[in-house]
Amino acid sequence: MSSTPKPVSPSSPNSISQMDIALPDQSGFVLRFFRLAIVNVLSNLMVPLAGLLSVAFLGHLSEIRHLAGVTLATVLFNYIYRTLGFLRMGTTGVTAQAVGRNDSEAALLTGLRNGVLALGLGMLLLVLQVPLREIGFALLSAAPDVKAAGQAYYDARIWAAPATLLNFVLIGWFLGREQSGRVLLLSLIGNGVNILLDYWLIVRCGWESAGAGLATTFSQYAMAIAGLSMVLLEIELKDLRAALPHLLDAGALYRTLTLNGNIFIRTLAFLSTFSVFTSLSSLMGTITLSQNALLLQVITLAVYIIDGLAYATESLTGIFKGQGVQEPLRSLVWLAGGSSLLIGLSCAGLFVMFPESLFSLLTNHSEVIRTIDREVIWLLPVLGFGSLAFMLDGYFLGLAEGATLRNAALIASVFGFAPLATLAWQQHSSTLLWLGMTVFMAARVILLGLQVPRTLEGSDSP
Repeated sequence: MSSTPKPVSPSSPNSISQMDIALPDQSGFVLRFFRLAIVNVLSNLMVPLAGLLSVAFLGHLSEIRHLAGVTLATVLFNYIYRTLGFLRMGTTGVTAQAVGRNDSEAALLTGLRNGVLALGLGMLLLVLQVPLREIGFALLSAAPDVKAAGQAYYDARIWAAPATLLNFVLIGWFLGREQSGRVLLLSLIGNGVNILLDYWLIVRCGWESAGAGLATTFSQYAMAIAGLSMVLLEIELKDLRAALPHLLDAGALYRTLTLNGNIFIRTLAFLSTFSVFTSLSSLMGTITLSQNALLLQVITLAVYIIDGLAYATESLTGIFKGQGVQEPLRSLVWLAGGSSLLIGLSCAGLFVMFPESLFSLLTNHSEVIRTIDREVIWLLPVLGFGSLAFMLDGYFLGLAEGATLRNAALIASVFGFAPLATLAWQQHSSTLLWLGMTVFMAARVILLGLQVPRTLEGSDSP
């Protein structure tokens, strides 16, 4: 049974009316894009800031094993949660398209379906927490005392799983409605609570790595409660009652699971590429591993900024797709692509021009800084192509074309990165490894870029 489109009320202060969606002029469009992008960037940057403060609290404890253990466990959590990032990515585009069609019921149902899926997966993680812990820490090599500290952090943080995954959906839903301000507020609440509890539980209470895990858990639930409160204050009970009978619509569920499954495969291919890159770097010696780790940190920092533009691209692409208009999409691709490329190359250029000054802020090991200038040049092609690739990810997520993203990531990983990574391993060459990463990013740009003209001609999504 299909749902009947229900218009968004223009009188509601929290809703997006058709008048809001309209594209008045080019300057208004540019301001609209950058308003979304800047708020998204600020929201994204809260995450590494909170992480740095947590590291500082743990790093000043008498025993360094607590910091090392938390770092170890974070690798496991990153892999789990990033592979489930489809809950955020699969919500934004579909919600934005419903907003573009002025279909408030479809937008609400998108959030509800993915919210139920998030809670279900979160509960599954709780049920499987012991085997996940045992397998994860068996694969991560470390001294027994470091593993013990990491497991204490894991045991405390794993209870945040339902809230963490629900937050992915809430963020995706707000982004789809162009409500980036709410995403920033949620980020302030979540990371603010995390920082305060980190100080209280680690420094004041002396709970060490377990305290860091509990701080994250409580902060995720605080964020989820705040997000749900925003939703409940906005939607009316009668709208919720009208939508619930359509929650288990077979066709909509199939489309939701198909989209999320394709994004899951795309993300898995992406994460596996970076994991193999790091693993091969470790086989090439401590200096090579340290250098590549520092360069990856620069890439990660740049991606936090570029993702702000990608999220704005996602939101607007979905809304324009829902409206059925093509010309704004063309303008959006050029604006988002040019802005992303400028940021990517600027971040890379700064480290290429001033490697010793900037990398000395990240490490005081002179043997690493002294030789890193031989590899730092790779930041230019990796971030150059990467900035465009992440923007195109946002574009196709807005169109809800999960299969396009899946195919591009798999082909780029298997036929672009893997052959060069194999050659790099055989020849013990970090240069070939970075060439493989460059080809991976470039292949994604080419494969996704070739699909853009089809979307601008109004072709049906696959």
